Formats: sequence, C-alpha cells, structure tokens
Amino acid sequence: MADMNMTVPASLDVLDRHTLDALYAAVASRKGGDPEASYTAKLFAKGRKKIAQKVGEEGVETAIAAVAEEKRDVISESADLLYHLTVLWADCGITPDEVWNELRQRFGTSGVMEKKARKK
Repeated sequence: MADMNMTVPASLDVLDRHTLDALYAAVASRKGGDPEASYTAKLFAKGRKKIAQKVGEEGVETAIAAVAEEKRDVISESADLLYHLTVLWADCGITPDEVWNELRQRFGTSGVMEKKARKK
C-alpha cells in the first residue's frame, strides 16, 4: 500500500493521467528516504527485484479480483498495481512521460500489427 501521507496537488480534482504523474513525483521523492518512515523508501531500499516482485503480485491480485467479478476489489488492486508500477518506473529511471509517449506512438496502430512488429 502506498504511503498515506503523499500529497496530491489540490488542482487534481479528477483521476486522470495527471494523478499518475503526481503519484510518480511523490514516489520518486521517497527514493533514498528513511525506510523506517516510508513504505516507498523501504521498497527502494530492498531493491529492484523486490519492487518487481510486488508489481507481479499486485498484477496477479488484480487478475484474481477480476475473475471473482468483485468490482471494488479490482479497483483497489488496480490502485495497488499502479502504485507499485510507479515505484518500479522510478527505480528504473523511467518517467511517466516516456510511457505516455510510447502509448501515443501506438495509437492508430493495429494491435495485431504492433505485436508482429515487435517480433522482428
């Protein structure tokens, strides 16, 4: 679960891409922080393998919630997954803008064609 004391700018009154940008900024600010005071700092201190493991766990928990058809659980697990994904991005030196740019490049491209292009 994310640190409960992360602040989101008041101007963000809707959940959208900007919310993930704000989450990323808060997460990245915890890098090198006190692991005793911040769960996020504790994840960074444990290293990339542990962070990646958490992303995998949350992905599986999201999928299980979806199969169980529990909408509230899917929402909750999705939030956990996105949080842990932002921790992984920060650890890897990846910014949300890099991910958004990748997604933009894929718009207008057939998913089938895009997957075929990756195999080459």
